[in-house]
Amino acid sequence: MRGRVETVSSNPEHTMAKSPRPVIRLLAGLGVEGDAHLGVTVQHRSRVARDPDQPNLRQVHLLHAELFDELGAAGFDVAPGDMGENVTTRDVDLLGLPAGTRLGLGQAVVEVTGLRNPCVQLDGVAPGLMEAVLDRDSFGGVARKAGVMGIVVLGGEVRPGDAVEIELPPPPYRRLRPV
Repeated sequence: MRGRVETVSSNPEHTMAKSPRPVIRLLAGLGVEGDAHLGVTVQHRSRVARDPDQPNLRQVHLLHAELFDELGAAGFDVAPGDMGENVTTRDVDLLGLPAGTRLGLGQAVVEVTGLRNPCVQLDGVAPGLMEAVLDRDSFGGVARKAGVMGIVVLGGEVRPGDAVEIELPPPPYRRLRPV
């Protein structure tokens, strides 16, 4: 299975949007060099307030470009980086991957830890955006469509146009849960 990287983004400040870059460097065990969420322990402010010593399972945020297509068709004007993702992919079913999947991104490898749990800050990007990235699954449960989070296993540079190589973990597969 193979997809591609469409855009890469980062931001040294704790704001929702991240700026598109020509290249980002992933640092093993830390995240995106120069990004506000870089660190061994959690850097998301709401999670730091609960427990600043918890491990950072949200070092890299990946979002599928197909979501931007879906949102655009629904009337939302959002672009890569606007929802805080570091890597925008195409032709990768990020939400369907099991926990522990490893993604080769350029020179780097990211292990998927779970789903991004969208927050109301998305409504600051575009009114109604948070509701638009939530859905219901076939069992009536909440389906989160705002991408996946991961940790950096192998550092290196990632650029738009890089291939995304998918390595599934050994079965039994674990379903993605919010992290």
